[in-house]
Amino acid sequence: MTDVTQPTQDRASSDQPPASSEQTRASSDQSPASSEQTRASSDQARAALLAVRHEVAKAVVGQDAAVSGIIIALLSRGHILLEGVPGVAKTLLVRAVAESLDIQTKRVQFTPDLMPGDITGSLIYDPHSAEFSFREGPVFTNLLLADEINRTPPKTQSALLESMEERQVSVDGVPRPLPSPFMVAATQNPVEYEGTYPLPEAQLDRFLLKVELPLPPRDDEIMVVHRHASGFDPRHLAAAGLRPVAGPADLDAGVAAVRTVTVSPEVTGYIVDIARATRQSPSLSLGASPRGATALMATSRAWAWLNGREFVTPDDVKALAHATLAHRLALRPEAELEGVNVGSVLASALSSVPVPR
Repeated sequence: MTDVTQPTQDRASSDQPPASSEQTRASSDQSPASSEQTRASSDQARAALLAVRHEVAKAVVGQDAAVSGIIIALLSRGHILLEGVPGVAKTLLVRAVAESLDIQTKRVQFTPDLMPGDITGSLIYDPHSAEFSFREGPVFTNLLLADEINRTPPKTQSALLESMEERQVSVDGVPRPLPSPFMVAATQNPVEYEGTYPLPEAQLDRFLLKVELPLPPRDDEIMVVHRHASGFDPRHLAAAGLRPVAGPADLDAGVAAVRTVTVSPEVTGYIVDIARATRQSPSLSLGASPRGATALMATSRAWAWLNGREFVTPDDVKALAHATLAHRLALRPEAELEGVNVGSVLASALSSVPVPR
C-alpha cells in the first residue's frame, strides 16, 4: 500500500509552492506546546473516568467489570448488552453511571406491545396550529436503558438499529440527530425465555460489548443487605452520596485520546488471526466477522488508554476478547448437544493463535 500511495503524495507535494514548507515549520514549532496540552487533557479525562468506578461503587457493589465495560463502550462510541438474572442491579448500575458522568438517561421497559414510535417518537397533530409536530421519544437522550430488550417483537427491536448505527432517527423521511454522547445499554434475562424474542445475530453484532453480571459473592451480598438495612434507597442516588465526577467534556477528550492509541502491525495481525480462528472452529456455525475484529481493536485501544498506555498490547486484546466477540459467535447444534459453550470455544481459539512478542 505504501508503494502505491507514496509516489502520488510526492507528486502532490512537489506541485505545492515553497510557502508550504514554512507552514510545516510553523506547525512543528507549535506542536510541542499543543502536544503537551493534549496530553494534560487526556490525563485529566482518564483520571475523571476512572473515578466513575469508585463513585458507582457507592450504589452498586462488586460490578467493577460492568462499569468498565460501559466506560469502554462510551469511549469507543459503541453500545453494550448487559445480561444477568433479575436482581443483580443492572438498571441501578446504568443509572449510577449516568449520575456519575453527569449525562442524561432514560429507561424504556420493553414489552410485547411496545411500538417503534414509542421509542423513536412520532408526529402529533396540533389542533391549535393545524400542523403536525414531532414529539421526541425516549431515544433522544445520552444513555438509553433498554430494559429486557428481548421481550419485545423484532419490529420494535429493529427500531433501535438506525439510532444505534447512524445516531439519528428518521420520522416521516426527516432525519433527526441524536444527542452526543449517545449509547444504548440493553439488558436481558438469560434464564427465562418463555414469551421472549431472542435478538437475531445481525442485531447482536451491533452491540460492541456483552457483559455478564454474575450473582455477587457472599461478602458482597452481605454488604448489599447491610446498605439496605441502613436506609439505602436505590431510587434516590443523591442520598447515597453519588455525585458527578466526570462529564461529557471528559468523554469527548477520552474519545479523541483513544483514537491516538497506536496498534502495531503485529497486534493488528493478532486480532485478525483471532477472528479467523473462530471462523475455522468446527464447533461454531458462525465466527467473528471483520466487524468483530474492528470492534476488538476499538475496545482494546480504549482499555489500553484507561491503563495509561499509548499503544495496545496482546494482553489488552486478550482481556477484551470474550466481552467483544463471544456474543457474535453461534454454536453448531451438535456442539450444543455435547455441552460445549461459546466461552470455551473462544478460549481455545485464543490459545491457538501465537502471541506476538
